[in-house]
Amino acid sequence: MIGLLVLLGIIVVLFVWIVGMYNGLVMLRNRFKNAFAQIDVQLKRRYDLIPNLVETAKGYMAHERETLEAVIQARNQAATAGKAAAQNPGDTGAMAGLMGAEGALTGALGRLFALSEAYPDLKANQNMMQLTEELTTTENKISFARQAYNDAVMVYNTKRESFPTNMVANTFNFTAAMLFEIEDEAQKEAPQVSFN
Repeated sequence: MIGLLVLLGIIVVLFVWIVGMYNGLVMLRNRFKNAFAQIDVQLKRRYDLIPNLVETAKGYMAHERETLEAVIQARNQAATAGKAAAQNPGDTGAMAGLMGAEGALTGALGRLFALSEAYPDLKANQNMMQLTEELTTTENKISFARQAYNDAVMVYNTKRESFPTNMVANTFNFTAAMLFEIEDEAQKEAPQVSFN
C-alpha cells in the first residue's frame, strides 16, 4: 500500500512538473506574440504614412514617377506580408516574407529620400517635413519594438531548446520562433529623412 502511494505521489509530482513546463512555454510564446503585435502596430502606422508622403512628393517630383510607384508597390507588399506574419508570428515563412518585404520597402524609401534632396521646394514643404518627422519617430518605435520582440523570441527559443523542457516542447509541437532581423547591411539603418 505504501509503495502504491509513493508511486502515485511520484506520478502526481511528475504531472505537475510537466504542466508547469508546458504553461511556461505557453506564457513565453504569448509574450513573443504580444511583442510582435507591438511591431505590427508601428508597421501599420508606417504603412499609413507612406501614401501621404508619396502624394506630397508627387507634386514636386513629377519626373520621378517610377520611384514613387516603387515605394507604393513596396509598401503594399510589406503590408500584405505584415498581415500574414501578424496572423502567426511563430510561422518562420511568414516572418521571412515580412523581413524581405520590409527590406525592400526600406530600400525604396531610401531612394525616395535621396531623390528628394534634389528638390528644394519639396524639402521646404511643411507637410513633407511633418510627414518625415512622423516617419522618423515611427521608425524609431519600430526599432524598439523589434528589439523587444527579438528579446522575447530569444527567451522562448532558449527555454524551448533547454533540457528537459525540450521534451515537452517537442511533444506538444512548440516550434522555434524566428528573430526579426534585417539581412542586408545597407538596410539595417533607418531611412534618412532629414530635410535640413
